[in-house]
Amino acid sequence: MAHHKSSERIGKKIRLGKLDMREHFGKRDDYEARLAELQTAMLRVQEAYYHEKRRAIIVFEGWDAAGKGGTIRRLTEHLDPRGCKVWPIAAPKPEEQGRHYLYRFWARLPEPGTIAVFDRSWYGRVLVERVEGFTAKRDWQRAYHEINEFERMLTDDGVRIVKLFLHITPDEQLKRFLERLNNPYKHWKITQDDLRNRARWGDYEDAIHDMFDRTSAHHAQWHALAANHKWMVRVTALETVVKALDKGVALTPPPIDPAVLRDAADALGMSVATIRAGDPRAKKKKRRKGKKDGSAEEEADVS
Repeated sequence: MAHHKSSERIGKKIRLGKLDMREHFGKRDDYEARLAELQTAMLRVQEAYYHEKRRAIIVFEGWDAAGKGGTIRRLTEHLDPRGCKVWPIAAPKPEEQGRHYLYRFWARLPEPGTIAVFDRSWYGRVLVERVEGFTAKRDWQRAYHEINEFERMLTDDGVRIVKLFLHITPDEQLKRFLERLNNPYKHWKITQDDLRNRARWGDYEDAIHDMFDRTSAHHAQWHALAANHKWMVRVTALETVVKALDKGVALTPPPIDPAVLRDAADALGMSVATIRAGDPRAKKKKRRKGKKDGSAEEEADVS
């Protein structure tokens, strides 16, 4: 593998406190119209990746209750589930704990023509494992280099990587925690870990900024998204993903294979022209072809 210099890091620092947290959708109709437009665009991207055998990875990180699940649901809602896999990442299983922490992510990489979405990711090593002391300092410090090499290896091999961090304020998180505590249908969404993590907000913010500084590169850039308003973050996330994935990709579907079209004409008893017309009730067009002896024969139009 070629050696890549540190100059590939993104020069402009991402700082959560500088994000514009205002809502930009006043009406539900405006939000739903823009969301539908972007979901169609995302479907076109998926179709193009299928036809061209491309691979993509979309990484979601963010604060507890920042809306990752709801955003992922809108992102994938109209996609073909056979070509898009969502991986919810929790604590490693016993059989994974004795292996390198990237092992379980290698096993979930997308196949040609597919998209993989990670609901949390390998960045747990430099976030929760760092802050909560689950990993020795020398190990999480080493992880920045390992992650950069991991992502560089993937992008060198043609994989597109889009990394999104959903940011909410402490006040908004408290509001959502209270909703989850009081809504029986949302009790499963809040854990003791969520409450413990909130108590170390400052430590997590420091870890997040270090993550941005040390792992945001031109080939695998971090995008910090304001998530206090759910409509806004869903639209912004879709805009960001579509823009990153459709660059340099032919979104127009390829023409049908002429051999398939000819076989279809034979199997269906239709002319190619009738198939292209799309009307199964149409009869084969026939034309009269004169001969030198004055006789004539019927000839099917199979153009």
